Formats: sequence, C-alpha cells, structure tokens
Amino acid sequence: MENPEREISGVIHLLTQSPPSTQQEAIDTYFTPDASFTHPFCRTGSWENSRFLVHAIYRWYKIMSPKIDITVHSVAFDKPNLLLYVTISQIFRIWLVPFYRAPVKLVTVLELRHNKGDGKYYITSQNDLYQVDQFVKFVAPGGWVLVWLWQFWATLFCLLGAVALWPVSVVEEWVGRKGELGTGRNGADGEIELLDAERRRS
Repeated sequence: MENPEREISGVIHLLTQSPPSTQQEAIDTYFTPDASFTHPFCRTGSWENSRFLVHAIYRWYKIMSPKIDITVHSVAFDKPNLLLYVTISQIFRIWLVPFYRAPVKLVTVLELRHNKGDGKYYITSQNDLYQVDQFVKFVAPGGWVLVWLWQFWATLFCLLGAVALWPVSVVEEWVGRKGELGTGRNGADGEIELLDAERRRS
C-alpha cells in the first residue's frame, strides 16, 4: 500500500468479500511472508512462512460465512509507530445454522512494515480486538445477554466497593498530597503539570 489510510478499506473488502483466488492474491500482495494473525479464537505467531496460516484462517472464515456484510467506519494511521487502527462492523452468517446472523463490531490493529525499496507498506501483524459481548456472538447466540448482565453486576460491585471503602481513598489522597509537598510541589503546580501533559498528548 502506498497510502494505508486511503487503501486499507479496499484491502479489507478484498480479504473478506472476494472469491478464493482473489482473496489469496490479496493476502500475498498485502501481507509479509512472516505476517502474524491474532484473534480471540486463533493465533498464528510469526515465523518464516506464517502467512500460510493467514491464508487458512481467511479461507475458513469465508467457508463458514460465504456472505459477509462489512463496513469500515474509521481509519487512523500512527505513522511513527507504523500502526493502523481500523474500526469495523460486520454481519457474520454461519451457513450451517439457518437464519443465524451475528452483527459484531471490532477494532483491527495492523502493524505495518515499510519497504524502502518500493516505498510501500505491508501488513506484518493483524490483531482483531473484540469486546467480550461481541466475540461471544460467534459461538453462543444470545450469549451477549449473559455478558452484559455480568458487566452490569461488576459495575454495581465497583460502586458498592467505592462507597464502602471510601476511607482508603481519603488515605491515598492524604499520602499523595504529602508526597507533593515533600518534593516542593503544591496543588496549583500539580494542576499546571496535568494541563501541560494533556496539551502534549493532544
């Protein structure tokens, strides 16, 4: 890819919605031979010809769901670190299970390698990041409800714990303020430093 931000959407559609021969050609074109693939359900690692397993994963993906609706919502390129972040939604249909469809959202993190010879970027690592309530849809229809219940219960537990153990926060605040005074910093200086840190991040 000469312009990863602009081209990655088309590459993703080639990988997920094209015939087998086109899909294979796309993997050979855009992935390095030692490319790795990481997903909640599978992992290849990176070795001399690990791209062979990337072929197998994408092929099985299409065998399980011959018709996939996929939308690329956003792309962000961290050029200094050669990382491409892609937000995607897809509808996965397993042909073995009639009328079943799994609409899921994910963020794919692609690590790129820049070839100075041809000036192009190649994918050396793909890491598909799903929330638990998303990837559970692949294996347990309706399982996301249990995940949501667990997450809401955990949030309630956090609330009860924060209220019940508020003295711990008071002690932490006191120790933190005392440490600032010991190093010659006061509250105003600390606030200024926080603002400076936020400006640097933005």
